[in-house]
Amino acid sequence: MSYIPTPRQALEVLKKYNRDEFHIHHAKTVSAVMGSFAREYDPENEEFWKSVGMLHDIDFELYPDQHCVKALEILHDEDIDEDMIHAVVSHGYGICSDVAPEKFMEKVLFAVDELTGLIGAAALMRPTGISDMEAKSVMKKFKDKKFAAGCSREVISRGAEMLEMELKDLMDKTITAMRDNPVE
Repeated sequence: MSYIPTPRQALEVLKKYNRDEFHIHHAKTVSAVMGSFAREYDPENEEFWKSVGMLHDIDFELYPDQHCVKALEILHDEDIDEDMIHAVVSHGYGICSDVAPEKFMEKVLFAVDELTGLIGAAALMRPTGISDMEAKSVMKKFKDKKFAAGCSREVISRGAEMLEMELKDLMDKTITAMRDNPVE
């Protein structure tokens, strides 16, 4: 019988497959950002959104070349709920998965996964970190293809389009979410 893990349970499942602190920190960051978006758009399902964020890269450390494919197997083996599995697998749409994000929550995950990486990298370059960061400064970094080159601008832009949100607005919301929900 499948279940929907709490964010704490999702973290424990994640740690079975991830040891690298970078990957765990990224999962916690995406989870926190997903929780922030949920509070605005779907407050009764905040825990679900956060757990999806926590589990979204469950397979990436062990199987980077089979990302989202192995996630499907792992999450089935862990008896995770099918809706949660669909959300996790859909964040790789057009990159490493042919499962499209359908629900708003899935589109948020698709968009913020890469964006949190870009914002995090930009924050590291600032003496004040994210504390007073504005979307304007992230937009400059967004245009510099050499900066945080691993963060796909195309995916971030497609995510904003899926959400029918201006890129600057998506950045503002994500920056605020990261600032208001710091991850240790």
